Formats: sequence, C-alpha cells, structure tokens
Amino acid sequence: MKKSKTNPKVDWYFSKPRNWKEEISILRDVILSSGLNEELKWGCPCYTLEDKNIVLIHIFKEYCAVLFFKGALLKDQENILIQQTKNVQSGRQMRFISLAEVKELKPVLKAYINEAITIEKAGLKVEFKKTAEYDMPEEFQIRLDEDAALKKAFYALTPGRQRGYLLYFSAAKQSKTREARVEKYVKNILNGKGMDD
Repeated sequence: MKKSKTNPKVDWYFSKPRNWKEEISILRDVILSSGLNEELKWGCPCYTLEDKNIVLIHIFKEYCAVLFFKGALLKDQENILIQQTKNVQSGRQMRFISLAEVKELKPVLKAYINEAITIEKAGLKVEFKKTAEYDMPEEFQIRLDEDAALKKAFYALTPGRQRGYLLYFSAAKQSKTREARVEKYVKNILNGKGMDD
C-alpha cells in the first residue's frame, strides 16, 4: 500500500517538545505506511479511511497509545489491547511505555491497523448496549416519573447522549450527589442537549 503524506496541519503535534516525541513519530510512520489519511481531531492526530476514523495517537503521562476506534472488533491475537474503562464499548488502546516497546511492536501495530482497515471496508459495526441495559439511578427515575416533559425530552435524545447522562448520574456514590447532578442537567435535557453540548 502506498504511504500517505503527512498533513502540515498535524506537524506541530509531532514537532512540539514533549514526552514521547520519538515514540509518537515512529507510530505516525507506521500508521501512514498503511495508507490512511492524517487529520487533526480532538487535538490529536487521527487517521481515517474515506472519512471514517480508524486510529488515533494520544499521549498520557505514563504512556503513549494508538486508539483503535473499532478495537472491540479486532481479534487481538497478541492480547495487548486495553479497554480504558468498563463503559468504553468500541475503542481499544495499544499502549507503549518505552521506545524499545514501540520498535518491537511495530509489526504487530501494522497488522492490527491492516485488520482495522479490513473491518472498516467490510462495514462492520460494534453492537452497542442499548440504553435500557444501563442502570437507571433511582433519583433520576423519580424525576422522570414526576416530569412528563423531562421524560419525553430524555428519551428523544440520541442513545449516546442518554448513556452519557446515565453513566454520569450513576457514577456518584451518594444519593445527594446523584440528585445534584440530575438537577444540574435538567435544563440541558429539556433543551435536547448532551452533557458537553
């Protein structure tokens, strides 16, 4: 496959002095050798195939990583992909903690990227849990039962927005905190907005 060109709009990300600079430059080369297009999304280098997100490079304090957007569909024969949290349904990370590890895993990364491209070309999709499968916090259920407009507005939201609210409300350990979170976002829900809109 023909190597893709670097995107000048993304070059700054790789030229900026930072931890993991050499590692992410190697990751970039491996990804571009797969023929994907380089873009900047969410402030990170993102690699696409016909406008579909395939992988993303991101850095953290303890490691750098390649995120596979449909990583849950990869075979992961090396058993190295990581689900960041139990609520992440589709994405999986391949993490690197050293330059030596990046160099050693280059062939594996290349193989996983090729598999991700094949998955995208085949049109495969991750089956997401339905909103009804998520825990409904009692405090929010009471509020929905009391306010028909709020209930209608909540169920009119996209499934992703519904899940976002349910996960956020449920994450609070105390009932009082859950109630406060619900109250804070009632207006957003009534306006048809997600948490981050």
